[in-house]
Amino acid sequence: MNYEETLTELAKKDERIVVMTAENRALIRNMPSTLGERFIDTGITEQTMIGAAAGLALRGRIPVVHALASFLTMRAFEFIRTDVGIAQLPVKLCGYIPGFLSDANGPTHQAIEDISILRGIPGMEVYAPADENDLLTMLPEMINSPSPCYIRVNHKKSEYKHEPYIPGKAEVILSGNDITLLTYGLLFENSLKAKAILEESGYSVGLVNLRSLKPIDEELIIGIANETGLIITVEDHFLTGGLYSILAEIFLKNQISCPVFPMALRERWFKPALLNQVLAFEEFTPEKIAKHAVREFENIFVH
Repeated sequence: MNYEETLTELAKKDERIVVMTAENRALIRNMPSTLGERFIDTGITEQTMIGAAAGLALRGRIPVVHALASFLTMRAFEFIRTDVGIAQLPVKLCGYIPGFLSDANGPTHQAIEDISILRGIPGMEVYAPADENDLLTMLPEMINSPSPCYIRVNHKKSEYKHEPYIPGKAEVILSGNDITLLTYGLLFENSLKAKAILEESGYSVGLVNLRSLKPIDEELIIGIANETGLIITVEDHFLTGGLYSILAEIFLKNQISCPVFPMALRERWFKPALLNQVLAFEEFTPEKIAKHAVREFENIFVH
């Protein structure tokens, strides 16, 4: 099943679910004929859509709203914060083409500060599935959560079979004593391949698919910091406010330390191109991830 089919089945079982879009039907084209009045397209009006979703949530509905991630999280931010966040309404915010998935669309469409923006709202949950399979594993729990949620919708296909999702818990692929790769979303696949490259070079390598960035699996991260030599954070997000910042907050709060090397966008947008070209140019290929990990590990423990 794909995203549309899974969401349709969930909506059929729960009449409270209302699917909404701000003229972004890429993943839900067939739902109007299936859901009828429970499918609402407000047009290119993200702010209006969020206001309407809040009204529906106040009346017992579970709105699942769709828009391009950049416009959903920024253009409609005040409405998300005020109408949804303050009232703690169970509106599900589905951001399409977040991060590098916006590839050739240009900086105006690059949602690479979305996690930073949304996790700042009290009570807002933030999710970043690794691929469509991961998204489908997580979707029922996200929709059933009583809290407002932001979901970095990842529609990329993958053959990887993920573990069942446990709310607030990360998916540990493997533990390692030398290097641990912490990642989420699109870059999980390349991090998985980078792990294999590093293992071939003799390193003990851990890999964690964080899935949920708020709530974050703090206990797991503290355990990793105490057991691994170096953490590499891999994310298609600005350095500020993303996973690297989350780790800094956790380490400071718990008065622990661990060497961390962040792979993220540092004070700049990424150059628009096809996805594979973006990943190569920004050095997020498996080979480059592995190369950076080896360099940082040797700088700390060899030289």
